Amino acid sequence: MRIVFSSNISWSIYNFRRGLLNDFKKDGNEIFTVALEDEFSEKLQHLGYKHTNISINNNSKNPFKDIHLIYQYYKIYKKIAPDIICHNAIKPNIYGTIAAGMLKFPVVNNISGLGTLFIKNSISTKIAKLLYKVSQRKASIVFFQNNDDLQLFLKNKLITKDKCKLIPGSGVNTSLFVRNKEVNKENLNFSFLFIGRLIYDKGIMEYIDAAKVIKMKFSNIEFNVLGPIYDSNETAIKKSVLEEWVKDDYINYVGETDFVKEEMEKANCIVLPSYREGLSKVLIEASSMSLPIITTNVPGCKDVVIDGETGFLCKVKDSFDLAIQMEKMILLPKEELISMGVNGRKRAVEVFDEKIIINHYKDVIYRFK
Repeated sequence: MRIVFSSNISWSIYNFRRGLLNDFKKDGNEIFTVALEDEFSEKLQHLGYKHTNISINNNSKNPFKDIHLIYQYYKIYKKIAPDIICHNAIKPNIYGTIAAGMLKFPVVNNISGLGTLFIKNSISTKIAKLLYKVSQRKASIVFFQNNDDLQLFLKNKLITKDKCKLIPGSGVNTSLFVRNKEVNKENLNFSFLFIGRLIYDKGIMEYIDAAKVIKMKFSNIEFNVLGPIYDSNETAIKKSVLEEWVKDDYINYVGETDFVKEEMEKANCIVLPSYREGLSKVLIEASSMSLPIITTNVPGCKDVVIDGETGFLCKVKDSFDLAIQMEKMILLPKEELISMGVNGRKRAVEVFDEKIIINHYKDVIYRFK
């Protein structure tokens, strides 16, 4: 089969879909990738995929640019003439699906998160819902990564129930994400690690405020931050603000890395106080690494953690409650901390392994042979 995988940026396909694409390639399928070109586009080509660049501005709300985006998708898909197209991310899910529908190509979409738009209740949110409703009529199957998002789409009549399928995220290679070191649970160097884009919606401000509270009670706790400064997002943290946090010794900024596993190895606990996720890849990877988690009781985060067994849940947008959960984690006996990690690892293997996700995709895609 000729299969297209389309996302907003090549980084996303390489980091979140690589195992899936490799598996389909091993079956003898011809794989095409469509996304905005970045440093990962060449890596996709080295893996044997045929990559096509598409000019997509994820933050643009200009309707004329969006119409042109549909035209770009139309030209690309017409030239490739695939047997099926798989989309991921908001604009490909919407505009790529409209173009594919015009060409009568079957489409499998993945709602991997609803983004900042659905956290708010603005005119832009209403427009986004309308666009989803119009576009998803052309989709053959739509994957959802958590039940809250699925129910939201059904409640707002953005999709019919017969097209919906719930899957446990993007999956994780549990053979790769394995912790090689035993947990070093010493109050002298207990280390929290936040991983995510530096935007307010990921809960970075709550993490900083909670760190301030903890540092008033403990003098020996590390708060590390790993992730890119995301200037193009309207809720992005400014570089100057980040530099002030580092200067005031609230956090250590690790920067960006393609070797997340190595940074996770150094941590005692992963913290993600996000306002909403599809199904957090970071939290799944942390579970696979036998790391306890602290995250918010919101869709896409609460689905990964079993409160009290694999980590702790805190209230969303509540830095004080986050600090309470952090203190509980710091004071846990070493045996209980290790037990949390073991439970998380077991759940990652049984529920979130990428082989499970691959089988979901194969079950759907091979129907169109």
